Amino acid sequence: MALATSHPHLIDRLPRPRGRLTADAPLGPQTWFATGGPAEVLFRPADTEDLASFLEVLPIDVPVTVLGVGSNLLVRDGGVKGVVVRLMRGFTGIAVDGNELLAGAGAPDLNVALTARDHALAGLEFLSGIPGTIGGAVRMNAGAYGGELAQVLVSAEAVDRAGKVHRISVSEFTFSYRHSSAPADWIFTSARLHAEPGDQLVIGRRIAEIDTARTESQPRSRTGGSTFVNPPGHKAWELIDQAGCRGLRLGDAQVSEKHCNFLINLGAASAADLEALGEEVRRRVLDKSGVRLDWEIRRIGVPV
Repeated sequence: MALATSHPHLIDRLPRPRGRLTADAPLGPQTWFATGGPAEVLFRPADTEDLASFLEVLPIDVPVTVLGVGSNLLVRDGGVKGVVVRLMRGFTGIAVDGNELLAGAGAPDLNVALTARDHALAGLEFLSGIPGTIGGAVRMNAGAYGGELAQVLVSAEAVDRAGKVHRISVSEFTFSYRHSSAPADWIFTSARLHAEPGDQLVIGRRIAEIDTARTESQPRSRTGGSTFVNPPGHKAWELIDQAGCRGLRLGDAQVSEKHCNFLINLGAASAADLEALGEEVRRRVLDKSGVRLDWEIRRIGVPV
């Protein structure tokens, strides 16, 4: 479905970067849910300098959205207006510097954990349980299995909407549960993380334990990961289960039988199906427990 827009030829108004620009680029296949509409324009910058120079001269009326690996994301069926930035080659490198790792924002969290393991560096094992990239992890203070990004971050680099590059230390951030104080228009390009010397076998064993725990407790199908944030004093999955939503289905959208804080695309679910199912879960949980669930999955784009 073509994206309705007041700028039918947006790509013709854009600066010419060294990276790749693609008009009407399908986004659904690039997300774990495997559904949703296209990007008006998809931009894959070559490096930080390319991203900064592009944003500096990008017309101010053009919205910018960042896409990671699409693991905790629902793209609505009408697609995303403006420019969608995806950090791929040029942003996936991982370098070891003593007890620290410098990771590009496009580097998968798992790869960072495995690189630390290969260099006998401990403290980053929890990253292996987070299905995303380092840029997204900094943005939302991602955490799992007893660790969170705020505990290991040394500094980060980001580019703002005006194309200015910011280099900030962890002391300049305020972190809370699944949230950082970074301005909404910042696009993280890299992060420096600290670790501790450790026993490579022990580190590897912990990563294997996390992988086993994920396999046993979470679906590995077309899903977006944890759908709702755990409310204070509660676990979202327990509230959903108590409200009778385990296995609840709307078309090809289903609440996972295995872990009911996960939504699944059984094959042909639209983004509208998945979002409507999530809203129905929220309604039932509120009716049953009086607790209002907040979405953890990021929902972007235009409904149809």
